[in-house]
Amino acid sequence: MIFSWGHHRRFNAYSNYFRKIFGERVQKLSIDVGFTCPNRDGTLATGGCTYCNNDAFNPSYCNPGKSIKQQIREGIEFHKWRYKKAAKYLAYFQPYSNTYAPQKKLKMLFNEALSHPDVIGLVIGTRPDCIDKEKLEYFRKLSDDYYIILEYGIESCYNKTLERINRQHTFEQSVEAIEKTAKAGVRTGAHIIFGLPGESREEMLNEANIISSLPLNNIKFHQLQIFRNTPMANEYREFPERFNLFGLDEYIHFIVDFVEKLNPQFVIERFAGEVPPRFLAGQGWGLIRNEQIIEKIELELSQRDTWQGKLMIH
Repeated sequence: MIFSWGHHRRFNAYSNYFRKIFGERVQKLSIDVGFTCPNRDGTLATGGCTYCNNDAFNPSYCNPGKSIKQQIREGIEFHKWRYKKAAKYLAYFQPYSNTYAPQKKLKMLFNEALSHPDVIGLVIGTRPDCIDKEKLEYFRKLSDDYYIILEYGIESCYNKTLERINRQHTFEQSVEAIEKTAKAGVRTGAHIIFGLPGESREEMLNEANIISSLPLNNIKFHQLQIFRNTPMANEYREFPERFNLFGLDEYIHFIVDFVEKLNPQFVIERFAGEVPPRFLAGQGWGLIRNEQIIEKIELELSQRDTWQGKLMIH
């Protein structure tokens, strides 16, 4: 079978998507400008999400003590060494909630990133309660000339879970933000975490049916990882029986079950999270890289003769 995404792949792959849009490899550069979150600064709560340790994801060049231009310059040097084919870049505002600031400040920061000649767009990670009509209009205008996508942390479709992990927003708020963003003409992305405490495998699989109706462009999946120096690490140490973390082989089978129920229009950016083992306080998968995980997933898809959306409920 020849799949509509090209290259005979059985899922809508991020790399193919960008080659189709831009005709070449495009690399993301993580940028940290010191944003916070409303559930960290006391607006909604303090302490943040119980699983959160953004240091685990930040590359070495990504530091709020450096200017945006310096982070971009060092990021390009880093990626030219690692990914020699990259020529164009997206500034990825990743840590915490990157629309949680006054409009004037956001414009200054994002315009500085876009002023670099090799930066062709922005990837902006944020929360569904940190966006409004004025900000969406700004991003819509930017979208006329640049690749712009807002990535929302859904994390779970179940409010019982969101409350348990101190997200301080509901799934309904996520749906509202995604729909408003899409209606404004701005690309939408989302994050989902699998393995959060209290969720059964059946509940997690059902999330494929729930999110497939949303107007999403891109989606990222993460297996729950227990990071050091987090409230969840303390809970895991005291009550390990509350957790049912995925082993690697189990996760491969699960994610293939999930993908075959998933809207085939969604571009899958990431199947699993990857962090240095020194940040982990719980079960990890060793030194396996994302490329190896994708190979295992593609092998499982092929062996089952299945693909993204094969079992999607219409």
